[in-house]
Amino acid sequence: MTRLWGLLVVLGLALGACAPEPPPLGPDGRPLPKLYRIKPRDEGRVMFAMLDGVNTLRSARGAPALTLNPMLNAAAETHSRDMAVQNRPWHFGSDGSSPILRVQRTGYPGQMLGENIRETYETEIETLSAWMSVSDTRAVILDPAARDMGFAWFQEPGGKIWWTLLTGG
Repeated sequence: MTRLWGLLVVLGLALGACAPEPPPLGPDGRPLPKLYRIKPRDEGRVMFAMLDGVNTLRSARGAPALTLNPMLNAAAETHSRDMAVQNRPWHFGSDGSSPILRVQRTGYPGQMLGENIRETYETEIETLSAWMSVSDTRAVILDPAARDMGFAWFQEPGGKIWWTLLTGG
């Protein structure tokens, strides 16, 4: 009987060592989020996840689908990098440029309709959800006049992501 108990104790310890380690907890007692790192191979997936998410929301509201526009993407990428350099999320470039001017500089033939920005460690879907929770940024996404979308981000080495979404028509 002693052997059986000894065997059960050893087996229990061995199985206990195989159990996954619980995630680290923050000061609020909840698990800390994992760092969302966008790798080069993920860039297309992230881009189209945002486009699909935006178009799903637009479709539910009867708005036409948006298409990605390379000129709007370029303006969004420039601004995402510039916000990181400035270390603040705001709509003006370090050179004083407005979103309208940045879009014009790319040669976009349409009218820039809106710009959403965000500084976060969150995924693109969490970022879209945050934009949808605020009336001003939700209006940019759901604007029925919009036909084109530009989307880009810049991720700092520490993981912070600077997101920019532009709409045009």
